[in-house]
Amino acid sequence: MGCDGGTIPRRDELVRVKQKPEQKDKDAEREFRWRHCTLTQQGLQEPIAMCGMGRLYSKQSVIERLLEKEKMPETAVHVKSLKDIKQLQLTPNPAFTEEDKTEGLLDTRHSPYICKLIGLEMSGKFRFVALWSCGCVMSERALKQIKGNVASTCPLCQLPYSVEDVVVLNGNDEDLELMRVKMEMRATKRKSSKKDKKEAKKTEIKTEKEEPTEPVASTSKATTEKPITSSKIKANGQPKRLGTANPMQDPEMKRLKTDFSVAKDPKASDVYKSLFTTHKTEQEQGRAHWVTYNPFYN
Repeated sequence: MGCDGGTIPRRDELVRVKQKPEQKDKDAEREFRWRHCTLTQQGLQEPIAMCGMGRLYSKQSVIERLLEKEKMPETAVHVKSLKDIKQLQLTPNPAFTEEDKTEGLLDTRHSPYICKLIGLEMSGKFRFVALWSCGCVMSERALKQIKGNVASTCPLCQLPYSVEDVVVLNGNDEDLELMRVKMEMRATKRKSSKKDKKEAKKTEIKTEKEEPTEPVASTSKATTEKPITSSKIKANGQPKRLGTANPMQDPEMKRLKTDFSVAKDPKASDVYKSLFTTHKTEQEQGRAHWVTYNPFYN
């Protein structure tokens, strides 16, 4: 029957035991999410952007995927245009070196970015948030410490923000549900602002059309002033301009008429008139010359 030589088998050697699934390394998974692009699973490259759900992306990879019109993965289905992502304003960590990228334990490595307010590293150990209105990134602890009237403005760039603009970066399942609700709130707010702008433009156009009916008094003054100016011009005489003289008074125009004769022109001299056949001397002579050549006289 076996078991010779004093061997004692264990239970797992005789009975098949269901194997436990391999557990993920939480630290490695956390570091991967904070240092790699959600879309390409490669290292994050600046400029870094986030979506409405708080996931991190390399902006260049998102632009390439949108231009190629490739299908987005399940984690980024909601990203349909550049309006669905926001570029982040990150603060680099001065303690981060090239060795921290590959060498050393996960707990001892430095993160490439920190919180500008209190100096916490953005490695996933602490919760970080970003403001959708301006893209500034800070730790959630620092944002909660700000109270009073300053709580509605960004502590880094002093731009105003609302509750739906606060996005938790790489949050848990509960945070993702909250981020989805905030994303819908921002979309409705954007649509309402567009409608308000269109209505404002319509009201401006209506006011511009109604404005010309008001200055009636000014137009009446202008009409009363017109005969005064015309009478002044008539009294002083119209100024002579080039090309404005009466064509009937122009001597050059008189010469173009069919009934014009040089012999009747009082301004022409007698020598000038003798060149034409209408002169008395030419009409009385009995022979032809070079101007009035006629075979009758030859």
